[in-house]
Amino acid sequence: MKIKKLETFLANSGLRNYLFLRLTTDSGLTGIGEASLEWQERAVQVLLHDWAESRIINEDPFDVERVIGNMIRDQYQGGATVMTAISGVEIACWDLIGKATGEPVWRLLGGKARESLPAYANGWYGAAATTDEYAEKARQVVEAGYRGLKFDPFGTTWKEMSREEMDRAEAIVAKVRHAVGEKTDILIEVHGRLSVSCAVEMGRRLEKYRPTFYEEPVTPNSLESLLEVKRQLKMPIAAGERLYTLEDFARIIQLRACDVLQPDLTHCGGLWVGKKIAAMAQAHDIRLSPHVSVGPVALCAAVHFGWCTPQVWMQEDFSEFDVPWRNDFVNGWNPRHRGEFLLPKGKGLGMELHEDAVRNHPYVQHSFPSLWDKKWLEEFTQKDKKQ
Repeated sequence: MKIKKLETFLANSGLRNYLFLRLTTDSGLTGIGEASLEWQERAVQVLLHDWAESRIINEDPFDVERVIGNMIRDQYQGGATVMTAISGVEIACWDLIGKATGEPVWRLLGGKARESLPAYANGWYGAAATTDEYAEKARQVVEAGYRGLKFDPFGTTWKEMSREEMDRAEAIVAKVRHAVGEKTDILIEVHGRLSVSCAVEMGRRLEKYRPTFYEEPVTPNSLESLLEVKRQLKMPIAAGERLYTLEDFARIIQLRACDVLQPDLTHCGGLWVGKKIAAMAQAHDIRLSPHVSVGPVALCAAVHFGWCTPQVWMQEDFSEFDVPWRNDFVNGWNPRHRGEFLLPKGKGLGMELHEDAVRNHPYVQHSFPSLWDKKWLEEFTQKDKKQ
């Protein structure tokens, strides 16, 4: 079996654009992947056709270790854009392997390793501006069956916070904790916003609300700074969604700079690299909670990974808080029930692209401009209230 064609498909999903890809073999089998990367989908699409396509055509999709390993080696300059292109191809290869063997991807990567895979909600707080709005939306998440929810209470903060900004962030966390009760996990997202001193001061103020983890408190590549924050706080630290190589993950694990590691399988090399990261983390008693903030194919790949990887603690889920047409892109796939991910069925990933749905929702430039754009954030908040 040889790969003969690579196709890409851009689609819009409200705040994000998704980039899907499909590989077709000489036997007629097709495998799908996702190479969405916030603000860079068109750049990834160019890389897929100008560089990755020539590396994958006429290759056997079963040769994942050699083909994908050589692509990771030969991309040379590195970074999120090219690693996302490689990861999307890798995931599509596993879909092909599953279809060729008649097995789901999770079985090929180790088999069923757990009895359940819990989800935690993200994206739920959308246009919330006041503490009461955060609290009301949080209650709705719990009513939907989730036992954990993540949110960023820091507005457009960068590096330092005024006393008033700290008070506001703490008030949001306090209100959410009160709304969801003591049995629900709250996970605090910082998006790499803070300096070490500010992250520590803010973290100490939040510890009394018992966050399950404090995510990416400092910029993503500042691993020594991350370790400094971790040493000064009592609550668990999570990080890793913006690391892109196996060597990056080896370094953060060896430093023990976090308690929860968050590789994004669509950016760090794919499912096989993900299993290598999990093995390294297991040896250091570090749990995994893979990052997924993009589309349904990426989420499906992460769910397969979670079911066959005991080191995975819980899986991030934006899907219930996305646009209504999200699952139409993959023929209505629904991965979850009452805050848990269902064991995927079917061959490969168990889904196919719906090209009509993709065409009906074309790419939108700058659909999500910046996490630090105060003007855009205010406009988005008010727009949501008018709808």
